Amino acid sequence: MAEVVSPITRQVTKGDQDTRSPPVVVRLQDVEESLIYDRHGVSFPFKRLCQDRKSIIIFVRSFLCYSCKEYVDDLGKIPIETLEDADIRLIVIGQCDYHHIEPFCALTGYPHEMYVDPQRCIYQKLGMKTEERFTDCAKRSPHVKSSVFVGQMRSIWRAMTSPIFDFQGDLHQQGGAIIAGPGSQVHFSHFDMNRLDHMPITWLLQLAGVQQTLDFSDKPKIIHV
Repeated sequence: MAEVVSPITRQVTKGDQDTRSPPVVVRLQDVEESLIYDRHGVSFPFKRLCQDRKSIIIFVRSFLCYSCKEYVDDLGKIPIETLEDADIRLIVIGQCDYHHIEPFCALTGYPHEMYVDPQRCIYQKLGMKTEERFTDCAKRSPHVKSSVFVGQMRSIWRAMTSPIFDFQGDLHQQGGAIIAGPGSQVHFSHFDMNRLDHMPITWLLQLAGVQQTLDFSDKPKIIHV
């Protein structure tokens, strides 16, 4: 008799599925009514993001963070047609004010959905980490190209040249990635240990059921598998 698998999954980290980190249970029911905001400041419940179909939801720590910026750079290279063919939504959520969404999309070339949780209600209710931890389980993101020094200098320059100087989110807050839907079903979750611990995008696409992967090493190319 086949084993019945619960729709709520444990956290999986990159590099080793048999992680030493304690399992994380994600209950979307706890955040379904929490409000998120679009680029116009219009709010709606979080549950709408994955109500009708499967969604890849990326939580970033700060729009000013160089590693988040470079990660979203690569997320922006995913063709819209690839997601449409798989009937999957790709969503980035930040924790700053909504007026930062349009400039960040323009900066990164990100064409997909982006919202904000300015009070970090969803981050906190889901149990995403604060502060950074560097352990064997936390691997460096393959999407971050800059060194820490160069990346931080670029972040500082962007902050200084921004029309509204703020940190665009709590710098202690870490992000994560969830694959969920339809409804409150959670297929996969990963909570970042630090600013470099992003889930590789090709892994997320494959786990979500996308039958194509992207090569981010140079120019993105569609590889049929």
